[in-house]
Amino acid sequence: MRSNMKLLGRLTFLSARRRFELYPPFFLMRVKVLELAEDWSSARIRLPLNWISANAAGNMFGGYQACLADPVPALACLKKFPGYRVATKKLELDFIRVGNSDLTLHFDFDAQIEQEIRHALQEHDRATPCFTMTYRREDGQICTRIKNTVAIRPKGYVSKHE
Repeated sequence: MRSNMKLLGRLTFLSARRRFELYPPFFLMRVKVLELAEDWSSARIRLPLNWISANAAGNMFGGYQACLADPVPALACLKKFPGYRVATKKLELDFIRVGNSDLTLHFDFDAQIEQEIRHALQEHDRATPCFTMTYRREDGQICTRIKNTVAIRPKGYVSKHE
């Protein structure tokens, strides 16, 4: 899998949004990047409801939603804070309404969170911010609220818990 990421990273003639769509799991899920700010301060990504992504009731599988929501804040942090190791630490999904249509993931990197991260990195050389995202159905209703906690650590950092 690492070689896939390295190969996609070297395809600089492709836009970041196209490289994201071509990442094998997202390509197979038919993910479509609708909007992506160059600095990753915001993103809108469509997750289609189809025969593969639908559960027995015809609604979007929660695992499908989690798969797409997992890396987005970490990728945004990698873009904004190069030189650090970044990974999802915790992912929580709150299913508010059924996902009975294509869903759009709404991600916004709040300027205040960015300042808090910069301060934490200067003071402690690590940060663990929490981002809130939502999935919206085609009718505009929020169907899922996501909390994604990201661990930003220096390269080579080893946790005492690992």
